[in-house]
Amino acid sequence: MELKRIPHRLTVCKVADVSVIDMNADFYFIGKTDEELSLVCRTEDTPAETIERDDGWRGFRIQGVLDFSLIGILSKLSGILAEHKIGIFAVSTYNTDYILVKEDNFENALSILKSEGYSVL
Repeated sequence: MELKRIPHRLTVCKVADVSVIDMNADFYFIGKTDEELSLVCRTEDTPAETIERDDGWRGFRIQGVLDFSLIGILSKLSGILAEHKIGIFAVSTYNTDYILVKEDNFENALSILKSEGYSVL
């Protein structure tokens, strides 16, 4: 399975409403529930007005389009990283999964996954 690095430094934050989000940015995730509005974006695109903010994330995605019938892909990746005490922040889209780790663990995480047979682009 191929994993592709996301070249950007990322921020995970909570915002009060979508009006503060730059919808023209080329990379962001928005998650809205009845309790919060979360945003993952390039650090330089983070809104000035956030409720909470956590910088210092890097990420990679599982290459290709994942069929909904595939089971355990995210679980296996997160399990490998958990065994090495590396926490994750996972985001899924219709096509694939993205895994974010803190920047100081990023290269180590990719090295560990390479040693487990994953190809890193």
